[in-house]
Amino acid sequence: MKVAKTVLALGITMLMAISLAHAVEIGPAPTSTSLNSDGSFAVSSASVSSSACGSGCAGGTVYYPNTAGSYGVIAVCPGFTNTSSAISWFARRMATHGFVTIAMNTNSRYDFPASRATQLRAVLNYLVNSSSSTIRSRIRSADRGVSGYSMGGGGTLLASRDDSTLKTGVPMAPYNSGTISGVNVPQMIIGGSNDSIAPVSSMARPFYNNIPSTVKKALAVLNGASHLTFTSYDERAARYGVAFAKRFADGDTRYTPFLCGAEHTAYATSSRFTEYSSNCPY
Repeated sequence: MKVAKTVLALGITMLMAISLAHAVEIGPAPTSTSLNSDGSFAVSSASVSSSACGSGCAGGTVYYPNTAGSYGVIAVCPGFTNTSSAISWFARRMATHGFVTIAMNTNSRYDFPASRATQLRAVLNYLVNSSSSTIRSRIRSADRGVSGYSMGGGGTLLASRDDSTLKTGVPMAPYNSGTISGVNVPQMIIGGSNDSIAPVSSMARPFYNNIPSTVKKALAVLNGASHLTFTSYDERAARYGVAFAKRFADGDTRYTPFLCGAEHTAYATSSRFTEYSSNCPY
């Protein structure tokens, strides 16, 4: 019995050490005001052509902090018929809060979610291994995440299903014609109450429900948002996408109150969200 207790204690200690080792605090402590605006990092951008991006990768625009450092990396995928311009607002906002991001293009504007999932992983591989030395020097390669809008949101969930080494996913108005299950990566699913193209009732909510309760997750339904809302800046999507990515890609618990605690409760009024579900605490 004593040996068993000793082994258990060692295991708990190791798990705590791993968790603490992953926690990275980048930038000042968050406030409600700072999460509703650009972060503290000035950013630069760089265009990446499809020819430079490699197999399965169609390029896009990379955003990265000007300040040298080690940052998590997140790929953001557009929706059906869209290009990177539809989601560049989100990629850039994430970068100002301390990430290297890419607003990516897809091989074809008509690619379905499964293909977008493959491309999300390919563009992350490019950023980590083959991008310019300036960009690579800023990437903390173990902490990778994915995000996307519409079919890019469906691709985000599928990429998270297929690669459990990812740290986070932020699908917005996710669209996929079939059920998605087997996702074991923390997800912040953001939908729109007036979305008739990817209705929350038949897509975002079932996708959320199919994520195991052992996986950290949230579903935020934006009051009054349509499917096209996510192709331009929305404070609610930006705020919760940043907070969730910081919590799980960086492991930064300073962002927990904005997802689960008093700061979240104060912000998440019925005028902003028609539904907010989560398996907090994080």
